[in-house]
Amino acid sequence: MKGVNYQMKPQDILLLLRIIRLGDESWTQLPMAEALGMSQSEVSEAVARAKYAGLLDYTGKRVMKQSLMDFLQYGLRYVFPQRPGPMVRGVPTSHSTPPLQDEILGGEPYVWPYAKGTQRGQAIEPLYSSVPSAALRDPDLHELLALVDALRVGQAREQNIAIRELKKRMQLGE
Repeated sequence: MKGVNYQMKPQDILLLLRIIRLGDESWTQLPMAEALGMSQSEVSEAVARAKYAGLLDYTGKRVMKQSLMDFLQYGLRYVFPQRPGPMVRGVPTSHSTPPLQDEILGGEPYVWPYAKGTQRGQAIEPLYSSVPSAALRDPDLHELLALVDALRVGQAREQNIAIRELKKRMQLGE
């Protein structure tokens, strides 16, 4: 008999960031799946894993923000590591898009590879395949995902700024 696998997957972070972005708006799985380019079953499984990990409350609707922040700050770069790759066309991420773009100057741009992207830069594999299209549809989600990528690939300065910006967007105190 096969047991349930509760190990976190990258798409779980995408779901949690989208819930954060929605704030107090209520949400259901089908529209969430459509917004994120995921199937409804993937959303359902992501909710189950996030609840098991203590990143969603018992209802599966509210993000445990401090727990998520702790994971993003201290664990994300080890669980879902990433290194810049070759130059490609794509959607800007990390320090190459707001809000970090204004604070971090210089360096090669980072992009998620995407045929409809408008910028060239070093490839950063997104947390999930639908991230570039979901980010283009939702600028606030794009910012959250770019900040998360700064934690995955950035140097100490970028990471510190990303942590500060994520805490601000999650309404967590310093």
